[in-house]
Amino acid sequence: MSFPFPVSLKAPAVRALLLQLLSFVIVVAGVLLFWRAAGQVLPVWLLAILQGSIAATLTRWRAMASWWLPIQLFFAPALVLVFGWQLPSWIFLLAFLLMLGLYWSTYRTQVPLYLSGQRVWHAVNQLLPERPLRGIDIGSGLGGLVLDLARRRPDSRFFGIELAPLPWLFSWLRARLRGSSACFLRGDYQTLDFSSFDVVFAYLSPVAMPPLWAKFQAEMPVGALLVSYEFAIEEHPADEIHQPIKAGPYLYVWHKH
Repeated sequence: MSFPFPVSLKAPAVRALLLQLLSFVIVVAGVLLFWRAAGQVLPVWLLAILQGSIAATLTRWRAMASWWLPIQLFFAPALVLVFGWQLPSWIFLLAFLLMLGLYWSTYRTQVPLYLSGQRVWHAVNQLLPERPLRGIDIGSGLGGLVLDLARRRPDSRFFGIELAPLPWLFSWLRARLRGSSACFLRGDYQTLDFSSFDVVFAYLSPVAMPPLWAKFQAEMPVGALLVSYEFAIEEHPADEIHQPIKAGPYLYVWHKH
């Protein structure tokens, strides 16, 4: 059987699902033992809380990212709560399609939807050389940075590339409605050739940074900039570090030498 996308047991979402299944098996085994010993069945809501607690504990034991803990903890209780409302089935389909459109292959890329903000956009603009250039925001989300830079720097060309369909469509429509020169591509930045760009901006995740560094070194011309908001590359200290928002994340800048 072939899948339309690569499936890896190492993908965090797959590991999280397997831990949930393991937690379910543990809870079922516990229910059977308790029923044999006491002749009683525990309430469903209590079993859901128990499963969530076990799943969160296993997630911590497996040293997964901290943001998986609340997801694992509340997944089963949320299912019980939602099904208890007896909502129409089409609502679940709509919610699934919405999440699919927003997050698409986050399970594989390990890059969720992050949004920066105007202070970050201003800081990025301040970093850019005072000459016409080509820049791209990889994982451009709703397109705010690209649209802002295109407005500030009409002498330059700015692109965004986004894998998830809904954010890409939203940013593409924003550019069309504004008559902006910003260009939004739908696709995986890993398949894109960086050699024609002077600046690459990234707001990705820690997992994505080492491969991005390798791509930056292999493809971008001398003098190019790699700008990352919040996520550094431990093995390669940044040439510049800025803090657009007081007490907020840092903006890391590397120069291609």
